[in-house]
Amino acid sequence: MKADKKRIMRYLKTSKGQIEGIMRMVDEDRYCVDISTQVLAVQAILKKANHEILKAHIDGCIKTAFKNEDKEEEKIDEVMKILDKYYNI
Repeated sequence: MKADKKRIMRYLKTSKGQIEGIMRMVDEDRYCVDISTQVLAVQAILKKANHEILKAHIDGCIKTAFKNEDKEEEKIDEVMKILDKYYNI
């Protein structure tokens, strides 16, 4: 993976901490809206991490495949499958 690993790990560790906090909130029967707000915050951080990973994939693997005329369709299909999942298609 050619993505900025430190940045991605920071996003993932932050989301892990937030998830642990959300679990405590649920255990403590905290206000539902507060819990939902925290869940949305975690989703936003994970979205940022995924964006970095996909950007690195496009900048690295896909560019290389096109330069070398090697498996372009396969790489495009990979990205399209991810986008399909992202948009729930």
